[in-house]
Formats: sequence, structure tokens, C-alpha cells
Amino acid sequence: MSSKFYITSPIYYVNDIPHIGHAYTTIIVDTLARFHRLKGEEVYCLTGTDEHGQKIQQSAQKHGKNPKEYVDTITQKFKDLWDFFDIQYDHFIRTTDSYHKQSAQNIFLKMYQKGDIYKGEYEGNYCISCESFFSQAQLIDKKGCPDCGKETILLKEESYFFRLSAYGERLLRFYEDHEDFILPKSRRNEVIQFVKEGLEDLSITRTTFDWGVKLPQELDSKSDKKHVMYVWLDALVNYLSALGFCNELPDRMEFWPAHYHIVGKDILRFHAIYWPAFLMSLDLPLPRHVAAHGWWTKDGAKMSKSVGNVVNPEEVARAYGIESFRYFVLREVPFGQDGDFSQNALIERINADLGNDLGNLLNRFLGMSAKYFENAINIDSAELEREYAQELWQLQSILESLESYMDFVQINRYLEELWKIFALGNGVIAKKEPWRLVKENRKDEVALLLGFIANILVKSALFLSPCMPKSAEKILDVFSLQVTFENFKFYITDKHYLTSVKLKSIPVLFPKIEEKLLKDEVLDNVLQNPKTEALEIPNPISKDEFAKIDIRVGTIIAAEILPKSEKLLKLQVDLGEARNRQIIAGIKSYYEPKDLIGKQVCVLANLKPAKLMGAVSEGMILAVKDENGLSLITPEAHKKAGSQIS
Repeated sequence: MSSKFYITSPIYYVNDIPHIGHAYTTIIVDTLARFHRLKGEEVYCLTGTDEHGQKIQQSAQKHGKNPKEYVDTITQKFKDLWDFFDIQYDHFIRTTDSYHKQSAQNIFLKMYQKGDIYKGEYEGNYCISCESFFSQAQLIDKKGCPDCGKETILLKEESYFFRLSAYGERLLRFYEDHEDFILPKSRRNEVIQFVKEGLEDLSITRTTFDWGVKLPQELDSKSDKKHVMYVWLDALVNYLSALGFCNELPDRMEFWPAHYHIVGKDILRFHAIYWPAFLMSLDLPLPRHVAAHGWWTKDGAKMSKSVGNVVNPEEVARAYGIESFRYFVLREVPFGQDGDFSQNALIERINADLGNDLGNLLNRFLGMSAKYFENAINIDSAELEREYAQELWQLQSILESLESYMDFVQINRYLEELWKIFALGNGVIAKKEPWRLVKENRKDEVALLLGFIANILVKSALFLSPCMPKSAEKILDVFSLQVTFENFKFYITDKHYLTSVKLKSIPVLFPKIEEKLLKDEVLDNVLQNPKTEALEIPNPISKDEFAKIDIRVGTIIAAEILPKSEKLLKLQVDLGEARNRQIIAGIKSYYEPKDLIGKQVCVLANLKPAKLMGAVSEGMILAVKDENGLSLITPEAHKKAGSQIS
């Protein structure tokens, strides 16, 4: 019996049409789902749309439609885009579906009957855009939303509350026992710190609008008919309602708990704090991983519909190819970090990685096979293992490392390692010089070389298929093979080799791109075109002034609590100098000393030494702090101590 694998995208909020960020998330989900199908697992892949809330009601009014007509139109655009990208989802859920409403109402009732939901009154600053309340302490300049920056409104209304405060300790124990629950792990501390600062009970109904799921009939008293569920409670339970939990659908709860919820970093708090607390209230297992990716920017600025710089993924994919687009978004950005979209970067990836590395290897292989062997390769596996023992060991080592990258959603590293195989193949051709071997009548050696390249292409194409399914199919079709679990098991798991094959010719997979294929204005899915004004930069400095700042990468060698201080740690930091620097940092509330040993940080190295609590500090550790806590600024990859940041 095959093992079961459940993966979800967030359900996308349909206040407007999809953009590159939505495509990025869904392509990640599709890639992981395809990888686990390739391994022979029974996969359930869920995506869908979040269709309730005040913001949608307002968008519908703006477009002269009732909410249902409006969400029908926008939801269809998401479905059409996923069909265009050949996203292989198993279920598309809409929160306006009757079975989902049934689940949401039954789940609300279960938590109410358990005593985790009670009625009260809420007064606070509410952000319509984020559908969230915020305390005065969280606001920007007493009015601005800390998440999106838009002005909040003061709201007072009767509300039902979920006892989130009762679950703080349980959540912290869970995070401690499940270190891989939040991916990437760098985001774990911000969630833990948010919970440690104290959880307030969560307002989970609204009375100021009516476009939402009504309360269950058992609570539907005269005064309660005005309540609709908070959009985030309604949205999060989709992961259960799609499996038939507490509704009329066939029961598929054997897929629960989910292996991965793939989300954007802006909704991590909802998935890593609120959702686990809801599940604890329902006495259900928690998901194995919540994986939060970063944002896409354009020309260094976060994409925003209001600014009008949102990249239309379909336009890009039509111009450059769906497969190239998939490769670019998966390869360009380390999971969890922000990435900047530009046509120049896309073209570079297509020409260098796809064209020169993979495409060139395939073209050279097909050219030599046709020229020297009339497209028929026959080799002996024992001879192959003898002649290419070292190279086959390298190949196998890379292949065996790939699954762990998928497990931690490090798909960019997965592709980076996979590309080392193509570099290995091109390197072997350059080293062996088959054209010289042919002139010396050593065609048997050339056949063996091409047999080695054939096995590189077959094995790597199977691993490439989750990321670039159509390209992998075309490569494997050269060998009359398909992307199947049986072939994956035969060539990868059981480590067999291809020894005899009649080859097919195919057109060049990745033709070189000489110039941009889209005008920049076509990239922007312009919804509004406001007049742009010169940005007012507070306290501007010149490049010369910036050049005076010496910021270097340092490695923390030792860390201890500074006596008599509630906030300070004493650190010894290696900056590649004759001796380590002593730096006093106010991070005791956020980090344990033992967790800092070996960590690389960014250090302001030419700061004038100062005494803090009687100890000399010879620099400053750089950090960033927001309402979710404090994080040290660290380099993306390990760098030599003392490396200068510019």
C-alpha cells in the first residue's frame, strides 16, 4: 500500500486577479506534489480561493457586481492560470462551496461546545486590507497597519472570541518538540518570540458586513444573526473541509495531517500560531511543516496592485516558455528569501543554465550519436562501471542528496545540485575529446562515453521532471522512456543503467535568447496607474558618506550573559583579525548564548568602542526588529570571517 502525501497551497484571496506571487507559490506546491508522485506515493494536492470578507465585498461593489458574481469571475481566472501552467491539483476548493460552509459551521460549534469560544465585545484598530485587528502598540504612527501600512479604522463591535491565550504554552512545547515544523528554520524564532510575548484571545466574528459564513444554527439567536465568521477562521479550515471533515464530502481524513502548507511569509503567523491552536482545540494532529516563502519584487520594490508594478506570469510564460518560467522562479531565489524579477535575470538563466549547460549536453550527445553511431547506442554495464567508476560515484552521490533538499523545500538547492550533473557530463566530454578518439579508431571508447552521457540524461531528467515536467518528458522521449514511478524505481532506486537504446532526434529545447521578448510595460499587470512622485528619503547620505561605514561578516566564537544585565550578552566575534572582538549586544531576550556559537552575523566594525555595564564593546551586531520580534542579520551562505559587506 502506497504512503499518502497531502500538500496545500494557501487559498488565494480573490479581491483581484492572480500575479507572479500566486504562480510562484503554486508552482512550488505542484513541484513537491509531482516529486512525491514520482516516488510512488498517493498524493492529494489542494489549492483554491478564499472568497469571503469585507475587502471582497468592497471590491465587488467597486466593480458593480454582487459578491458572488464577482468571486465567480476572479476564481475562474485562477483556475484558467493553473490550467495554463498545467498545475496538477487534485481538488480546487472555494470557501463559497456549500460543503466548506458546513465544515466551518460544525468546527465553530465544536470549539464553542469545548469552551474555547465565547461571546464578548471588541474595540481596536482594524485593517480592512489585512482583515485583522491590531493593538495601539503595534500601529505605525498610531494609525498605520504594521503589515501593509494602510490606515486602520477604530472599530467597536460585539464579537465571538477564540481562547488563543489558553494555547500559548502548548504551542511553545510543540515548537520545541518539532524543530522542522516551520520552514525555513530561520523564521522559527520570530514565531516563538511572538507567542512568548503573550497571546491575546482572537476575535473570530464580524458584524460590520455580511459577506461571510453565518454562525451555526445552534448559535443563531436573534442577536447573533448579524455575525459572520472571521475570514481567517473560515479560510484556514479549508484544509480540513476539502478532506470531508464534518461535511457531506467523502471522508479522506486518512491524508491528514498535511505534510506541507506552502504559504507566503506574510501569512506565516496565521498558519503557525492560529491554525495549530484551532487544531489543538479540535483534538486533531498538527501539520508536519508550514513552509513560508519570501516575496517577489520588481526592480527592487515589492509588487503592489495599488502601485501597478505587478508582473503578469502568463504574459512572461507565453513569451519565454512555461518551462523556462518554472525553472527561473524555482532556481533564482533561495526558499524563504525575497527575489527580484527582471527579464535580464530570466534571460541569463535561460541562456546559461538551460541552453549552455543542459541544452548543450543534450545537443552534443545527439549530434555525436547520429554522426558516429546512427542513433543506436549499445554498451556493457560492467565496462561502464569500470571505465567511469569515479564519475558514476559522483553521479550517485548527487542523486542521493537531492531528496533532502525537497524535504526542506530548498528547491533552488535541489536544482543547483542537479545542474552539477550536467556540468559533470560536459566536463567528461571535454576531457575525453571523442572527436579525437574517432580519428584514432577508438569508437568503442566513444560509445562507452555516450552510454555514460545517456545515463546522466535519463537519471537527471527523472529528477528534473517535478520542476520542468515537459522538458523532462522530451529528454526521456529521446530514449523512448516516460516519467513514471516504475522508471524512477528502476533507474534511481534500484540503480540500473541504460545499456541499449535507439535514439530519437528532437528540436533544440532552449534556443538562445538575444534580447528582451517583452516591453517592460507589458510585464506590468496594471490595475491602477497613479501618478508617481519623487520619493522623499529621510536623512539622505551620499555614496562617499556610506563608504565610511565598515560592515563585515563575523563568526560568534563565544557568548555569555553579562552579569547584572537583563538585556545584554557578551560576545566574542571573529572578524578575521589578530584577535577576536568583544561586542556587547542587547539580544538576551531573543537568543540563548549557546544558540549563537558558530553563527555568522553582520558587524559594524569601525564603530567607536564604548563601555556598557562596565564592559568594553568593540563593534555593533546588526539586527532587525518588528512586531514579530528581533532577528540577527546573517549572510545567505557561509562567508570568510572579516569579509566586507558593500
